[in-house]
Amino acid sequence: MIAFLVAGFVALAQAAPAPADPAPFSAMKPGEALPAGWIPLTLPKVAAPRVALVADEGVTVLRSTAEAAAGTVSHPLAHDVAARPMLRWRWKVDRVVDKADLATKAGDDFAARVYVFFDVPADSLSVGHRLKVFLARNIYGREVPTAALCYVWDNRHAPGTTRWNPYTDRVRTVVLRSGGAGAWAVESRDLEADFREAFGAEWNGPVPRVTGLAAGNDTDQTGERVTAWFGDFRLERRP
Repeated sequence: MIAFLVAGFVALAQAAPAPADPAPFSAMKPGEALPAGWIPLTLPKVAAPRVALVADEGVTVLRSTAEAAAGTVSHPLAHDVAARPMLRWRWKVDRVVDKADLATKAGDDFAARVYVFFDVPADSLSVGHRLKVFLARNIYGREVPTAALCYVWDNRHAPGTTRWNPYTDRVRTVVLRSGGAGAWAVESRDLEADFREAFGAEWNGPVPRVTGLAAGNDTDQTGERVTAWFGDFRLERRP
């Protein structure tokens, strides 16, 4: 939902100086607070998912349970995509969101989402988008991102399906999994390739730096209940 995206941008903009890598969940003990750098994102008047660090097969992972709720945990970054373009992680869900539909605002819910935020130069944007960025950065600071990829665990669309978010064309939704709940799935995404696929028509320079990522789930539109688990996020070179 668009309010969440604004909240995510603001949280990243207000964060302390960003590291190059996200802190690992596996370095913590189950039940401890989130690792330093991870910031819970919640929305006014919307229930937040219940997040916790838990043990799964002897490894500490993040668990997020959304019940008519929306939110994520985010991590600011200062990452050079050209140096390490691969984002790797693993995730699983207990079920999909039955009534979700990524093409509509009313169905914009997912069992699991991973956002990656990019700092596209504002002067490359349309006049309308440039004005919005100018206003946001005057209020919240220069780190407000200008584009995002959103990787999702969907309920009906085939993996590889892509759509613009129904609220904004600054976020490209990419379906990685559809159905198949219950087992861990390992992902490896080339952020450079995915960014160019989504935003290459407007930006043909070097891929902008990544300013942060976020992980979570949401069911505030459909009112359903779903739990997702996330392992560590790693930024790596191509093989």
